[in-house]
This record gives sequence, structure tokens and C-alpha cells, in this order.
Amino acid sequence: MILVKDLSYSYGREPLFDGVSFYVTKNSKVGLVGANGSGKSTLFKLLSGQETPDEGKIEVSGKAVWVPQEVKHDPDMEKAETIRSYLDPHRQKQDYEMSRILARLEMSQLTLEAMPAHLSGGQKTKLAIARALLMEPEVLLLDEPTNFLDISGKQWLAQALGKYSKTLVIISHDLALLDGEINKILEINLQTKKIEEYTGNYSSFEKLKSEKEALLVRHIHVEQKHIERMKEGWLKMSHVKSEKGVRQRLQLEKRIEKMEERLPPMPLVAKKIKVRLPEPAWVGEVPLIIRNLHKSYGSHKILEGIHFDIKRGERIALVGPNGAGKSTMIKVIMGMTEKDRGEIEKDAKLAIGYYSQEFETMDMNKTLLETLKEKYSGEEGVLRSHLGRFLFSGDKVFQRVASLSGGEKTRLSIALLLVQHYNLLILDEPTTYLDVLSQRLILEALKLYKGAMVVVSHTPEFIEELKPSRKFYLPENKMEQVEKLI
Repeated sequence: MILVKDLSYSYGREPLFDGVSFYVTKNSKVGLVGANGSGKSTLFKLLSGQETPDEGKIEVSGKAVWVPQEVKHDPDMEKAETIRSYLDPHRQKQDYEMSRILARLEMSQLTLEAMPAHLSGGQKTKLAIARALLMEPEVLLLDEPTNFLDISGKQWLAQALGKYSKTLVIISHDLALLDGEINKILEINLQTKKIEEYTGNYSSFEKLKSEKEALLVRHIHVEQKHIERMKEGWLKMSHVKSEKGVRQRLQLEKRIEKMEERLPPMPLVAKKIKVRLPEPAWVGEVPLIIRNLHKSYGSHKILEGIHFDIKRGERIALVGPNGAGKSTMIKVIMGMTEKDRGEIEKDAKLAIGYYSQEFETMDMNKTLLETLKEKYSGEEGVLRSHLGRFLFSGDKVFQRVASLSGGEKTRLSIALLLVQHYNLLILDEPTTYLDVLSQRLILEALKLYKGAMVVVSHTPEFIEELKPSRKFYLPENKMEQVEKLI
């Protein structure tokens, strides 16, 4: 059970929650939704006791365990000598139980004797999910648990969460997961700083919210027209000089002001990105060719005999399960990882724009405006206008990159890529942290791009809408032409 009453919380000067109240009954399955940066992860910190509210009351019955969308610093994991001791610190589970859940979360290659501290970021996150499921806390808080999972892993996790017998609150952009066993949706309203409750799964929420917003938009339009008519009346009274006329005019002016103050904000809708993208710099007909590429880590072979090329303006999707070598291949192309052998031939005019879900290329201490200034020369108004098209408006442009949510960092990264004259974009999981609105926004921007593109994504719908001409499958090392509908 979770009870939140009159909760207020601010991040610096910016309020995230203002007088929020909601209730989650025992053994409920709840989806928490809202735009990137609306405070979803912060709410989990508050519910798990890692943050304290400025005002209000939070009551959580039993132990609450929160697994963030990316595990960076877990003291229990860092001091654990083995995966076994991390997963089962009280020695209550059998080895086969722990090994089975590791396999289901696509980590069958790990032994229970391995050290957790040596794992990759994605493996650490999946390990934390495994531990939470084995612990079975009274309240389980999961923040984007499918980020690092392939299709089979997502399916298993959805089934496991559907059977979870205690209270579950989940943040996810995976709509199939939110349409499963979820019986309630909590939405953080970015405009009002409140949390709104909807009974049912995500599809029910979308329908109810759409109807509610349509009514609100009609109400706002009616009120706006009424205000306009009152302003016209006020103007007609401007020639009246009598004491009574002046008094009536002042009264009408105050009524107009009060009506405008009470007018609710127009609901947020997906913004069409109307941005003139720079033309890609000229490059040869085949800007990138890879011949007989090999890469291993110790005895573990990742890439074997890769042959790959991309033509000018072409879009290619890299397809394969986690661990097949997609990110390794990208990092070899970028020069971030040394190849063992093989040739990589790049056109002299090739200019690559690279997006990574780990944000290795971003300076976390700079503001958004400073970050854009490094990549694009222009007056501040032009820079702020570009950031605004990616939903960074007002004082948001002065925030440090480190303070952004994962989805906001993704939007910023794409905004940076799309103001430069790159002729090849390499995008490694650009949808990982994005909410539904942001996915659509980024997709519409990328569809306008005229250069070549190599993209990795576990969201099939995203790939299909980008309309790649070819797909390269790993570990099969096979290039396949995509059939176009006529």
C-alpha cells in the first residue's frame, strides 16, 4: 500500500510536484507515466526513502525496493564478492533458482562465482532486477526494466511481473508491458505538477485521457472566445468618460484578468519538428566499407569476418540479440575500440555523427545552451529556438546536462546531431530512454535527415518507420535487402 498526501518537491527552483495526492492499494500493479523530465524517477526516490519531500506525507507499507533504469552505484553490488552473494545475501535461495533467472534475463553466460563489479552497465541493471524479483519486496519499483533486454527477455519479464503477487509500480515506454496486467495508471502532469489517476491499463488510459483533453480543449476555446468578446466590449467603452462608464470599464477589466488567470493551460501535444536541417556534407558514392573485420575479447569472439558497406544517403538497420556485437561493431567504426584485424575504408569526406545510449561524448557539467554552442554557431535566440523544438524551453536551457533524465539526454543528443553537416549518422539504441511522445518527436526529426544512417533499436516500429533499405544481421554476418511495398 502507498499513500501520498499533499506532496510538494522542488528540484532547485523548479517545482516537480505541487500538492500531489494519490493512493495505491495493496497488491496493485500500477504504471507510472509522464513526459521525460516530469519527475517519474524522482517520485521513485521519494517512495523508496532516498529523497525527502519538501512538504506532505508519504506512507509505504512494508519494504520498498527501487531498481533505477541504469545501475551505476549500488553499494551492495560493489562490495559483493560474487553474483551469488549479491543475489542471495541471506542464503535463502537455491543455485538453480538464481541461474534460471539469470538465463531468463539473457545472462546465462555468467557464473554465480563471477564478480558483479566487473559487469557492464546493462548487466548490472539486469542483475539488480534479478535480485529484486528474488527478494519479493512488498513494494517493487521498476524504472524502465526492459531497456537492456531483447524480445525474449522482455516477454519473460512481462510474464514474471504479471505473476508478481505484491505491489508493483513500473515506469516503461514499452506499451506492451503497460498493457499487460496493469490495473491502474498514474500520470504526472508536467503542466499542473499534479498526479492524475486512471483505472485500467495503458490503452484505457490513452482513451480516457484523449476524451478528457478533448473536452478541456473545447472548454478553453469557448472561454477564449468569451474573453475576446469581453475585450471587444471593453474597447467600445473606451470613449465613455463619465464616472459610471469608467467604473464599469475597470470592473470589466478586472473580470477579464480573473478569467485569463483561471484559464487552464492547453494540454501538451506532440510538437511537429519544423526544423530546416543542414544539408549533409558531400561524400563519395560508398562512404564506408568494412572488409573481413574480426574482434575478440580474450577467447570470446565477438565479430568474425564482417563484410559491410553503406551507400550515400542509405539507411541500414543493425539487427541481432544482445551480445551479438552490434555496439562493438559501431565502436570499431568510430575508432573507440581497436579491431583485431580487417580493413575499414572511409571516404576522405566522411563526417560521422554518433549517438550512444551511454552518452560518452557529452560533458555533464555544461548547460544545454553551452553544449549546443560548442556544436553550432548562431545567436542565442536561434540556439534557444532549436532547443525549444526538442521540448527544451524557458530556463530549461540553463540546466546542467547531468541534471537531465535519460530521455532528455537522448533528445539533446539528437538535437546536437541534427544541426551539423554530418553525412552519416550512427545511432545506437536512440529510443532506450524515451517516452512515447519523445519517440514520435525524434522519429519525425530523423525522417527528415537526408544523409546515410546506421541504426540499432529494439523497437521494431521505430525501425520500420525509418524505412531502412537494408538490414545487417549479427551474428550471422548477413546483409539483407528490405522489400519495398509497391
